[in-house]
Amino acid sequence: MATMATDTLKQLAFFAIGERLRAITGSAKSSLEDFAVPAGDAGLFGPASMVWRVHAHFSAMMLGGLSSLIVQALHPRALAAVWDHSQFRDKLKDRLSRTAFFVAATTYGSEAFALKAIQRVNAIHSRITGTDLQGRPYVANEPALLNWVHLVEATTFLAAYQHLAKTPLSPTEADQYMAEMAVLGHLLGGVDLPRTVADAEEQMRGFQAELQFDARAQEVVGLIASYPTELLDKPFMGLVLESSFDLMPDWVLQLLGRSAACALPVQARRLALQLASEPLQWMLDEQGVAAVARRRVMQAA
Repeated sequence: MATMATDTLKQLAFFAIGERLRAITGSAKSSLEDFAVPAGDAGLFGPASMVWRVHAHFSAMMLGGLSSLIVQALHPRALAAVWDHSQFRDKLKDRLSRTAFFVAATTYGSEAFALKAIQRVNAIHSRITGTDLQGRPYVANEPALLNWVHLVEATTFLAAYQHLAKTPLSPTEADQYMAEMAVLGHLLGGVDLPRTVADAEEQMRGFQAELQFDARAQEVVGLIASYPTELLDKPFMGLVLESSFDLMPDWVLQLLGRSAACALPVQARRLALQLASEPLQWMLDEQGVAAVARRRVMQAA
């Protein structure tokens, strides 16, 4: 009887937490059932990968996702491709929901499911062309632009995980994460992507001369700062938004006209996010995409 009551309370807690997750991130593009089959399929990376470990941390992915959007917006031609061919300014939550689905599909989906998601994105990119505000042409599947987007996402997701995880990756594990992400980046059309953290940081700095904090980039920061959330979720999202700048290298903060925050408020935000993440992570570790995918892989084919 006591076990039944405990299970009932647990399921109610899971439901309440799930509702908050859906409110924060927007509606999902697929169900968990999509990640449950076929039995034994390890997908592109498998449970032993660093990609599985990093991407399972919900708050780190939220933090890294918002931070990467700000940094990616500093590249005028990359931003123009999104500005001219999407509705992200009116539907920011939808944009993040689609990105979250793509990360989940390519990380935890079966091999066929992951490759289908990649093919869909590549097909969209192949049709996106135009010019930026200075009249410079862009093509969304241009390797240089794909490399920029990949570098920002990979380094920022890793930085967010290292910032929030109770057990950060070792230097060797961090390099393994970067090498695994390079596999995904090359499938998306990137070229000569880095396989270590040091190389990734060096390649990022190689883009400095092309970056600008222009009016469009400033509008993106404003949009992210006013991310639409329900009243109950505002404290959590406020922490995420403010902490997004804590991940950025000094040279990126300089471009944004900001200076690095003092260590005390950075650590205070970090600890607050870690505490706020506990119930979310508890639920996801048992019922989230990574948990479902792990059970799929462990099943006999």
